[in-house]
Amino acid sequence: MNYNYILTGIIILFIWALLIEPNILTVKHLSLKCDELKGKRIVFATDLHIKPYEMARLKKLVKRINKQNPDIVLLGGDYVNGHRKGRSMPIQDIARELGNISAPTIGIIGNHDGWQGKEEVIQVLAANGIKILDNENIKIVELYIAGLDDIQTGHVDIEKALKNTKLPRIVITHSPDTFPDLPEDITLVLAGHLHGGQIVLPFMKPLTVPSVYGDRYAYGLIEENNKKMFVSRGLGTSILPMRFNCPPQIVVIDFL
Repeated sequence: MNYNYILTGIIILFIWALLIEPNILTVKHLSLKCDELKGKRIVFATDLHIKPYEMARLKKLVKRINKQNPDIVLLGGDYVNGHRKGRSMPIQDIARELGNISAPTIGIIGNHDGWQGKEEVIQVLAANGIKILDNENIKIVELYIAGLDDIQTGHVDIEKALKNTKLPRIVITHSPDTFPDLPEDITLVLAGHLHGGQIVLPFMKPLTVPSVYGDRYAYGLIEENNKKMFVSRGLGTSILPMRFNCPPQIVVIDFL
């Protein structure tokens, strides 16, 4: 056995996971039937985790979102990175760049945003034209969009978030763990938080999935009890600054 080849292979995989794959921005296309929303396009982006030196990555993200020509952009939280502000690009800079998104933009708060200051994040994003829903909803044309508070750092109030809404309605939740508690009459649930596992070795389950349901909601389109949820792999990294077999993504949803 030639250990030099093995060592070389390990080094190449490490470089890929650390420097290359985290910067590969993919676009996931999802088509759903909904007569009331026929012809509409939504882009969903979540778990940005923008680090202090990542303005180029943020600009690339905004450019890619605008390229999809969305009618609405929905954001799933975790704009900042880490538990402390020194590990993240200032929310003022993040919000200023996200303000360049060309479509109406609505979002929610993630756990990292909560740790670094929920109210400040909401206010700064609002000042740049981004509406954050905190257990509340908004109507855009014929669509109701409801946003839940973060399950870790806040208090989820589903009844309040859905108050006075009707179909078609989309729920944004940072963690997919709220999915079983949501009623059936929802057009679509959008979630993130789990990063798709972030590191997914071949023929194995994702390395880490911070959910009480294990890898049940790790990634993809999930249908349970007449409800649909799409869980995105998200855009950034957390804990380990690496991705493997799980590239970052934005989700483009076309209604048929």
